[in-house]
Amino acid sequence: MNFASRITRLPHPFEPDRGAETRALFPGVEQGVGDLLAGTGGCSPYLKGLCEKEQAWLAPALDDAEAEIEALFDTLRATAPDQLASALRRGKRRVALLAGLADLGGVWSLEEVTGTLTRFADLATHLAIRACVGHELRRGKIPGKTEEDAETGAGMVALAMGKMGAHELNYSSDIDLICLFDESQFERDDYHEARAALIRATRKMAAMLNDQTGEGYVFRTDLRLRPDASVTPVCMTMEAAERYYESLGRTWERAAYIKARACAGDIAAGERFLHTLRPFVWRRHLDFAAIQDAHDMRLRIREHKGLGGPITLPGHNMKLGRGGIREIEFFTQTQQIIAGGRDPDLRVRGTVEGLAVLADKAWIPDDLAQLLTDHYRCHREVEHRLQMVADAQTQTLPTSQEGFDRIAAMMGTERAALEADLMARLTEVHESTEGFFAPDPETEPGAPETEFDSGVTSRWRSYAALRSPRAVEIFTRIRPEILRRLAETARPDDALNAFDGFLSGLPAGVQLFSLFEANPQLIDLLVDIAGTSPALAKYLSRNSSVFDAVIGGDFFADWPGTEALTEELAEVLAREGDYERKLDAARRWAKEWHFRIGVHHLRGLIDARRAGAQYADLASANLAALWPEVVAQFSLKHGDPPGRGAVVLGMGSLGAGRLTSASDLDLIVIYDAEGVEQSQGRRPLAARTYYARLTQALVTAMTAPMAEGRLYEVDMRLRPSGTQGPVATSWQSFENYQRNEAWVWEHLALTRARAVAGTAALGADVEALRRDLLGQRPRAEVLREVAKMRARIAAAKSPDGPLDAKIGPGRMQDIELLAQAGALIDGCAVRSTSEGLAAAARAGVISAASAGYLTEAYALQGALQMASRLLSERALDPETLVGGGAGFVLRECGAETLSDLGGMLADFRDQADQAISAALPGLEEVS
Repeated sequence: MNFASRITRLPHPFEPDRGAETRALFPGVEQGVGDLLAGTGGCSPYLKGLCEKEQAWLAPALDDAEAEIEALFDTLRATAPDQLASALRRGKRRVALLAGLADLGGVWSLEEVTGTLTRFADLATHLAIRACVGHELRRGKIPGKTEEDAETGAGMVALAMGKMGAHELNYSSDIDLICLFDESQFERDDYHEARAALIRATRKMAAMLNDQTGEGYVFRTDLRLRPDASVTPVCMTMEAAERYYESLGRTWERAAYIKARACAGDIAAGERFLHTLRPFVWRRHLDFAAIQDAHDMRLRIREHKGLGGPITLPGHNMKLGRGGIREIEFFTQTQQIIAGGRDPDLRVRGTVEGLAVLADKAWIPDDLAQLLTDHYRCHREVEHRLQMVADAQTQTLPTSQEGFDRIAAMMGTERAALEADLMARLTEVHESTEGFFAPDPETEPGAPETEFDSGVTSRWRSYAALRSPRAVEIFTRIRPEILRRLAETARPDDALNAFDGFLSGLPAGVQLFSLFEANPQLIDLLVDIAGTSPALAKYLSRNSSVFDAVIGGDFFADWPGTEALTEELAEVLAREGDYERKLDAARRWAKEWHFRIGVHHLRGLIDARRAGAQYADLASANLAALWPEVVAQFSLKHGDPPGRGAVVLGMGSLGAGRLTSASDLDLIVIYDAEGVEQSQGRRPLAARTYYARLTQALVTAMTAPMAEGRLYEVDMRLRPSGTQGPVATSWQSFENYQRNEAWVWEHLALTRARAVAGTAALGADVEALRRDLLGQRPRAEVLREVAKMRARIAAAKSPDGPLDAKIGPGRMQDIELLAQAGALIDGCAVRSTSEGLAAAARAGVISAASAGYLTEAYALQGALQMASRLLSERALDPETLVGGGAGFVLRECGAETLSDLGGMLADFRDQADQAISAALPGLEEVS
């Protein structure tokens, strides 16, 4: 049966013009499919974009969607390892598009949608493991195994956890994996080398799936569910994992393994491991501790945002909120974990499957199972539509009527009907499951917390910070003020959860609580973070240890500068003996300083300009201090760097000394090994190979997702020959290329280059070359090429809304391009945009008045960009920007209202666009 004949529902185009544009892309499809495409494109900017990208592929794919999915999977299986990362991203786009259309049109059931997404995740994980393990095998790094063993991961397996394990992946889900290897497959003398190789392969596998490239990403990948993730490697032995669960495993880990499934690599070994864990997961006897643990798990769920007070739809979290998906899943898993030891039939993975078997085995009433199943499916469909709008990992309902109208249109209904249905379902789920658990603890007398969920505040007495009578005494005095200030934030429940995460991580409380009592402004600091910046609040809830820096006393001291920061980090690293511990120490240190900059900016202690400079200082210090450690570690095996060594150049925003809180780092590595053939270590390498691998080691040190996260994303595409050339470039080749072969855009990029790490003498040579090259390009050539670049950028990218400060005519990237042209034409060695604009005026490219105006426009939009990146990972939406976040943006930009800010931006952009256009030749002149 073809796709069109199976359509059972249709979304309404929320934006009819966009819907019509999408429909017009596919003139030959049947009426029903055309209506589905119009409704989809009119509701989901993300799916509309996919329709445009995959126009040629989609139309024939809809003839037989299931067959196309299988063909796509077969193509991926046959893809060469060096093409896999790109192919997987293309495959993800196509699976997402086809699944989205099948979901919106009712062609596939919920289980078919989530099952298809999960099957793709399984395949992607397996292929990534095969490729990364295969790379290690080809290098001879896994003794006792051959290249044929790559198909089974050379003894390594990925366990799918959570929704992936249960074949329930949502539309924009991350994937939770536990990676293990069977140590019994290796000889004792080979074990350590094999272990190191499989750890490397796991990291590369996660990066292949997780890294955001120009083609997107495959899946956000989380490896932190493994045993004791803060101290264990990303791929550990099955024996070590088994010992951990037997001795230290907790109830939540037992619950997590209900859904665990061997999904990639050595499936047979993974299934053997899961079999050994059965006594841990499914205990035969129901003791009191197990029941109490289940009750405590329920209380921990209540700490999540959206669970306090009565259900209100705007901003309600369909996953974590009262009556949401998590309540159904938790109810089901709790019943399973309590009874599954007695009844093996209950040991199923899926939520709907679990409810069915619980009812069939008389553990819950049939009507309750059916009710929760129906609500679960509806909740998941709403969740999918929330995520389809922009491919965001969100489960939060809109906060505006327009947002609800969009979701209602995607579901083929009206806002009023959707809201009534949602409220009824959420209420019924909560009321149906609540009776199976103990009632909420009562609110403590005298505490103004009626607006908060007491399940959060009642746990505070159990925290380490409140174990001493003195700590309790002080905290009791400041608690009402803390709760009052939290309640006054724009999002009180989020603020409460952020504060709770901070409090739970404190090892002791007397000192800090005394500090709060004597300095109430520190309470405001916490409240500002929790109530203003979702990004910082999320960071705080996961990294409460960064407040150690606040307690230290110099948190509000003057900024020390790059040199002092480098010296401080070098001292921190020197205290760690193990290389991986050094990398984790660098991550902890950087988190504290990164957090400090964000707080200072949020509190108005520094402006956007200073914040940008401090983020750049911090990145430079990380590179300068880590580079010697990377070289030392690499030298242990391959010897000291041959020749004069290497220099790391910071390009782009790093070179210009202005980063945001979310910037990646553009780097180039240049080495000088003239006259030296190879290194002199235990395993000598040719000079070119040595520096290429050394550069890769630096990138790994910066980007590897370790226990403490990663430092920065790194982009090396600005090197000569881009992605096609070697990752490290010899000094002689670099100089020759820049003098004789470089394109104009490469000299434009060179205007911002700055040595940030490595050999000082070589860095000085590179800087001398840079200064010598500036001013040598003919003015007409530079302006002509800039005009072409500007046109290409405009054709390829469009602004992400009115508050996108970077992309678009008259916006930051546009102004930066002209400033770089000014520096190149004028021949001055300046790097910042304001100095480049002044250079453009000196060279007569623009008038002095235009330079001043463009500088002002750049500063305004720079302030907007800095604020935006601190508040959110995406461009801000003026429709949803409220409360403290809105106030912060307006303060930074010097505007009274968002409407005023919009007007200011429009005026600046129009005039900046005109000034830039007037300075450059017209398209007819450069075409």
